Amino acid sequence: MQFLSSLRSAFKGGAGSRVPLARSFQSPWGWTYEQGGARAPFEYRSAVRHAFLDNPVAQRAVRIVSEGVGGAPLSASDDGAMALVNASSAGQSLLETLAAHLLLHGNAFVQIAKDGAGQPVELFALRPERVAIVPGEDGWPAAYRYRLGERTLELPVEDEHGWPSVVHLKAFHPADDHYGAGCLSAAEQAVAIHNAAAHWNRALLENAARPSGALVYDGGADTAGLTTDQFERLKAELQSAYQGGGNAGRPMLLEGGLKWQSLSLSPADMDFAELKSAAARDIALAFGVPPMLLGLPGDNTYANYREANRALWRLTLLPLSGKILGGLAEGLSPWFPGLSLTVDLDQVTALSEDRERLWKQVSAAEFLSTEEKRSLLGLAPAGDTK
Repeated sequence: MQFLSSLRSAFKGGAGSRVPLARSFQSPWGWTYEQGGARAPFEYRSAVRHAFLDNPVAQRAVRIVSEGVGGAPLSASDDGAMALVNASSAGQSLLETLAAHLLLHGNAFVQIAKDGAGQPVELFALRPERVAIVPGEDGWPAAYRYRLGERTLELPVEDEHGWPSVVHLKAFHPADDHYGAGCLSAAEQAVAIHNAAAHWNRALLENAARPSGALVYDGGADTAGLTTDQFERLKAELQSAYQGGGNAGRPMLLEGGLKWQSLSLSPADMDFAELKSAAARDIALAFGVPPMLLGLPGDNTYANYREANRALWRLTLLPLSGKILGGLAEGLSPWFPGLSLTVDLDQVTALSEDRERLWKQVSAAEFLSTEEKRSLLGLAPAGDTK
């Protein structure tokens, strides 16, 4: 009982040992209201639609990271915990879903479903935009409120026995006590630029690749301008006969002192290709994916594709996997004491050269014993049958 009481106290954090947190609800992106409202506030669902559903670069970047985390080879100290983590969540890979939530939203919530005996039987990834943290008197989370339409479900931090009910994973946010900051808010402007450039190019192609312009009336110094009736008739003829994709390339018949004058800069002048490429690199940078892996031209940061793939694992996939697996291991530790969930680096193909170099260095260290060498390589002792 003393062990259970100590463990329960550890989860509750102690009554008076923690500093209070901000109790009022603060949006994790409230800073977007600053600058006099010059920038529209970040809205997650709209941003997901424009980025993940409409933008090929952002969607591919998220898929590369989330699928890489979901497909990483794992090593666990307990087979039961391994089965829970490897199981699907609502038909999707749990780790892949959590990685996507952390990238896009900055927060991931995992509900621990238990059986009648209080043992965990399923880990379910909650939609982060539907979850709101309910702070207690000291500002620390007391419950999680899940909203779906008119329905609201309040999930306690701990059940009646003191075991955790929800695991909250979050990215670092320097200005918020409860919520993490996602990559999508940082990439929003680059996504908007990339989408706008694509829309411009499409509209330009629908107009036979001709920039817009104006009809200029030049009837001479002694000639009055167009009458109201003439202006309205000309405007109606332009809308019906020359505007839209169906009229692209249709020749225009001008008379009575009218001439066409181009107003817009050409695509070469505005250099939309370079603009799109720069925006695409910013999107890749926000999600931690080397641009070379997204097929973006003009990036010479990495010598070759293999180096870029190695950098993806070292700088993005392994840190994100460590955050997710560490949080799940901590949340499941009451049922699986001493639980360890890690990525098995020996099975990651992209890191095989690094592991081979480490093996050679450790093997050549004659001042180390066999057990010390195995420990440095992350291997179990030679006498351990597990």
